[in-house]
Amino acid sequence: MKKCFVLASVFIFSLAFVLSAPAAEIKIGTLLSHTGPLKEFGPNLQNGVVLAAKQMKAAGFEVELVHEDSETSAIPATNATKKMVEVDKVVAVIGALASGVTVPVAESVTIPNNVIMISPASTSPLITVLPTDQGKDFLFRTCPSDALQSVVAGRLGASYNKTFSVLYVNNPYGQGLAEGFKKSFEKMGGKVLAMVPHDEKTAESYNAELKKALAGNPDRLAAFSYPEHAKIYLKEALEFFKFGRFLFCDGTKSQDIAKALGVRAVANQMGTAPGTAGGDPFVIFSADYKAEFGKLPPLPFITNAYDGAAVVGLAAYAAKVKGMALTSPNIRDQLRNVANPPGEVIMPGQFKKAFDLLQQGKAINYEGAAGSVDFDENGDVITPIEVWKYDSKGEIVTVRVEYEIK
Repeated sequence: MKKCFVLASVFIFSLAFVLSAPAAEIKIGTLLSHTGPLKEFGPNLQNGVVLAAKQMKAAGFEVELVHEDSETSAIPATNATKKMVEVDKVVAVIGALASGVTVPVAESVTIPNNVIMISPASTSPLITVLPTDQGKDFLFRTCPSDALQSVVAGRLGASYNKTFSVLYVNNPYGQGLAEGFKKSFEKMGGKVLAMVPHDEKTAESYNAELKKALAGNPDRLAAFSYPEHAKIYLKEALEFFKFGRFLFCDGTKSQDIAKALGVRAVANQMGTAPGTAGGDPFVIFSADYKAEFGKLPPLPFITNAYDGAAVVGLAAYAAKVKGMALTSPNIRDQLRNVANPPGEVIMPGQFKKAFDLLQQGKAINYEGAAGSVDFDENGDVITPIEVWKYDSKGEIVTVRVEYEIK
């Protein structure tokens, strides 16, 4: 009898604790690549979102995260997003990484359900003019369009080569970057000898594609794919075709590629990627990320993922202090108010300051870890483009950051 009384008391105490525990104010989903061709990137980007949520909770606004694996593939990503929207009731999705995933997920799930989707890594120019989002305004991104990266890549290629071939993943990302590169490179006087697509699904060999791409003996091969694709075909280019002159991009800015090919093969070879504006926002973010996770890998889009979660949280808080229900449309309507000028500048981690200002009815302007998150009418931002290289030890290092892109 005494034992039953003790057990009942423990149950009642536990139930009371659960009932009294503060509930999260909103749910945010992540749709990142933990398997598939972009699996190298997913966990680190997820850490960026986790960091933002932890900092917001410490500042007094709790966000619950729901994590799903896109598998870097449209069908499983669509199913995962349906679950987050219909079952978990997320107000926003941070993702996906691949443009070939973001576009179908946005068209079939998030836009029809009036749910915010902010991609930290989908750079296809198609996203800017996606017909299903015109007039709805639920698709955003915190990374720049490849209409910018391709210009810098073309200029970089023309600075030391006359001819190129391009091997690219056959989806909106690869197509947009390849076509933009060709236009930019040939405008600078170069010649693209071949444009060769390959399937999104990772293949065991790319010999057929390499034969087409290298038939004209180009000065260099642009590798516009994802790490799991490129580490196979670049190794084959080296071993079977004795060809080792490459140009990389954000999708092939990869530590796994350096390991697969070896330091000697990649040393001093260059590429482009969306960069960070640097300055205090990036310094603050870097210190916070290292304190939480021990190391900030030299991979793209971690800062962009953090910024995506940050602006959703800030917009939700702005809606809350105005007495609005924390629905996705209401939060969407506050995104530009908290991320665009004018307003007092808010840097990464400064959520308590931001919340205090919003409570006072004052405007804020979030300056992100990746750069300004000034959403235009299409939900796009403009951030710098980085020129990077593998150094003599195979480490990824920044060569320069370009701000003026024409």
